[in-house]
Amino acid sequence: MDHRTGNALKRLHLTALLTIPALLSACNAVVLSPSGDVAARQRDVLVASTLLMLLIIIPVICLVVFFAWKYRASNKDATYAPDWSHSTKLEVVIWAAPLLIIICLGGLTWVGTHLLDPYRKLDRISRDVVVTDDHEPLEVQVVSLDWKWLFFYPQYGIATVNELAAPVDRPIEFKLTSSSVMNAFYIPTLAGMIYTMPGMETALHGVINEKGVYDGFSSNYSGAGFSGMRFKFHGMDEAGFEEWIADAQAQDATLDRDTYRDLAQPSENVAPMHFAGVEDGLYHDIMNMCVEPGQMCMDDMMMKDMHTKSGGMDMAHGQHADHGAMGHDGHDHGGQDHKDHGAMGMDVSRNGGEDEMQSDTPEAEKTATEADRRMLHGHGLGGGFMPLFQPDPIQPADTQPNPANK
Repeated sequence: MDHRTGNALKRLHLTALLTIPALLSACNAVVLSPSGDVAARQRDVLVASTLLMLLIIIPVICLVVFFAWKYRASNKDATYAPDWSHSTKLEVVIWAAPLLIIICLGGLTWVGTHLLDPYRKLDRISRDVVVTDDHEPLEVQVVSLDWKWLFFYPQYGIATVNELAAPVDRPIEFKLTSSSVMNAFYIPTLAGMIYTMPGMETALHGVINEKGVYDGFSSNYSGAGFSGMRFKFHGMDEAGFEEWIADAQAQDATLDRDTYRDLAQPSENVAPMHFAGVEDGLYHDIMNMCVEPGQMCMDDMMMKDMHTKSGGMDMAHGQHADHGAMGHDGHDHGGQDHKDHGAMGMDVSRNGGEDEMQSDTPEAEKTATEADRRMLHGHGLGGGFMPLFQPDPIQPADTQPNPANK
């Protein structure tokens, strides 16, 4: 390397070092300076954890530099002890200090995790204001679409796309789901991140304490339009929020099922939209994946399964029990007949199937009473556990079919 190249590299290094502080000064460290109480408490846990770890990290780094300098090859005054192997005092310091820090970190993490659980209702608005019955929470239902955010305000009957607003110092209760793939809802200045998943609902509680316009986005990669899946969150005073609601209610558009199906189609960098009205039950059907006509809602399906016997089979008649239409908003869910097959595809009809099954039954099962058959026994179940799906009453021995009479 010649002299000119060396000088050029030195100037480049100096320029880079001078540029870094300028770039960092333009950064908005929103995680360390949030405007919501929940996010501020999360910041406090982060800072406290970092300081605890620095209690051991900084001394270790300093000692590494000190030992490297003191015991360098050119220092002839340093003590030379090639046979040294153990120091009880040094061992106590090396093990006790990190152990104490780990205990403190564990306690801080346990308390913070439970105190800031996203499903836990807020116990305070700010450091000096606790939540009372006078603080009516704002309910917001969130749906992550490809690639945009849909917000329902059930208390006001409106919906918005890629725009969210809330009054200052009012608790917010988010209920979140997804139309297709998993996403992550995140407003750094408000509260922590929470995932949205199709077919289920998650929850998040937060509060904004300062007026302003803040960024919200998806923090989980979800496809080609992920980078544009952003929205603005407006923290307003009560009068400004009421005006924002009135402006949305004055729009001509209404969010019905047909409009939602068009909206759910993949699109990128979608501009904010407001809907003055929302079709009844739309969020329910989105979460239960039954927006399309003729689809069975997941909650109806689970309710129907819960009321059927042995996973949906009527063992006495070899067919599904017909519980009638259990659909939501016109969905047709009538009963369906099935073949005479029980669990694992085995024929358990009354024409001898039970006798074939009983041939391999253990002696304890053959001699068990009806009460024993209706209870599940095992480790951790105590004296007996009554199953949700109970079998049909055991027929008396003289009424059961006899292969010899065939």
